Amino acid sequence: MASDMSGVFPSGGLIYPVLMVVGIGMGAAYWVRAAKTDSRLPMIYFTCLVGAFAGAKLAFLFAEGWLHFHDPNRWEIWLSGKSVMGALPGGWLGVEMAKKLTSFRESTGDRFAMLLPMPLILGRMGCLSAGCCKGVICSLGVWPSVPVEIAFQFVALLVLWLMRWKRWLTGQHFHFYLISYGLFRFGHEFLRATPKPLCGFSGYQFIALATVIAGAVAYRLRSNRTL
Repeated sequence: MASDMSGVFPSGGLIYPVLMVVGIGMGAAYWVRAAKTDSRLPMIYFTCLVGAFAGAKLAFLFAEGWLHFHDPNRWEIWLSGKSVMGALPGGWLGVEMAKKLTSFRESTGDRFAMLLPMPLILGRMGCLSAGCCKGVICSLGVWPSVPVEIAFQFVALLVLWLMRWKRWLTGQHFHFYLISYGLFRFGHEFLRATPKPLCGFSGYQFIALATVIAGAVAYRLRSNRTL
């Protein structure tokens, strides 16, 4: 879920799915424990996963999957390709749908936000092992796109922990993360070796901008409700 790829893993193919399963398991363990206070929480987490995987696949197909339509290995590419840039809004939509279906009215965003960076770090470590998600050639050589994204997630984890400890922007942490990652990803895409067929922009950049806008709107709506 934490990779933007257009094909099979060139190396370390087993490490990536193992790390991904570990990341998912970490989240599942938390929400199973949280179910002691409300039995609806595991269902909300499961729906989040479904939405995240669906969003990850759709984002890849929108951003670059269609470019491989005439590739003889297109089915292999389409099945393996996915993007965290689509997983975030997809998982968010899944959570909101599950909360409406179960009449769950409490905010879950702060808890989801705290659980996001570590699985994404594990996913990017899988990318390092697989050799995917590379950067462009620049004055520094090949831009270290995966280490830079790992560094972003570590900083995000630290900031979110501080916000939770200091009780800053309570109820807004997930929206804050969406806006921050969307802005980071939009700028970082220029240094990533992803196809940019849309006037020099990649499809992921359009998804990133849409995520920033959606996060900002949700942030504003939540702020208005708490005034």
